[in-house]
This record gives sequence, structure tokens and C-alpha cells, in this order.
Amino acid sequence: MAAVGVAALAACNPTFNWREVRVAPTGLVAMFPCKPDKAARNVTMGGAEVSLQALGCDAGGSTFALLFAEIGASGRTGEILGQWKAASLANMRGKVGQEQAFRPPGAIDLPQSQQVRANGQRRDGSAVQSQAAYFAHGRHVFQAAIYGNSLAPETMQPFFSGLRFE
Repeated sequence: MAAVGVAALAACNPTFNWREVRVAPTGLVAMFPCKPDKAARNVTMGGAEVSLQALGCDAGGSTFALLFAEIGASGRTGEILGQWKAASLANMRGKVGQEQAFRPPGAIDLPQSQQVRANGQRRDGSAVQSQAAYFAHGRHVFQAAIYGNSLAPETMQPFFSGLRFE
């Protein structure tokens, strides 16, 4: 009888508890495998200080994050996405393994809208893998990323395919 109770409890507590998250005020809908925490800090993007908003959580040994900022109508959206990708790779001392176009439904069609798989290092020097997507919609730029020791397709697919604008 105790084994049945333990099995039932495990079924109610999956490693990945996927949920739809609406990212106000951007119109983005994202899928997270856990309840994301929220944070914000001021950063410089495209020569202007902006508030970088972040949603993130840890599940199954990986960190899932969605970051976004309102950049206004600068006309430099593609350039800002390219700079963001370069800064993220430099921060993790990353080496690009694969790069491809990425545009979730409703996003702006830009050459810099890309999904990048990379290997790098954490701040403590340990190895880390990442897959990150850079894209834009309206006055906002976005980075959706997963970081972990190893990344499985069944973990990445729901996160990235779940991104869409309403």
C-alpha cells in the first residue's frame, strides 16, 4: 500500500511541470517547465539604458530563462540582437556549435533572429551547454535560453516551440 502512495505522489510531482506563461506587456506566450521567478535590472543596450526583465526557473538540472527589454523605435533592433548574442557568448566563453534562423509566430523577421547552441564555461570554470534564441516583436527584444550540463531535445523542444505572440 505504501508503494502505491509513493507512486501516486511521484506522478503528481513531475520533473517538468510545463505551464503557459504570458509575458506582459509584450504579448509573448512562453512555456516553462516550472514556475518562473521574476527579476529586473538596468543594462545598456544599443547605447541606451533599459530595464532588462527576466523570468527564470530550474528544472531537471537545467536553467530556463526568458529575458526581454523595451528598446523603443530605435531602428537598430537587428543590431541590438546581434550585440546581445555576442555578449552572451562572451560571458560564458562560448563556442558556437550550431546556429539557425529562429522566428516564433508573430516575431519580426530579422536576419539576427537566431537560435544558437553553444558550449562554454560557468563562472566557476565548469562546463555548460546552452541553447539560446534571440528575436524581437514591436518595441521589445528577447532572449530565451536553457543552460545545463547537457541538453536533451525533449527538454528544449517544448520551451522553444512554445514561444509565440498573441
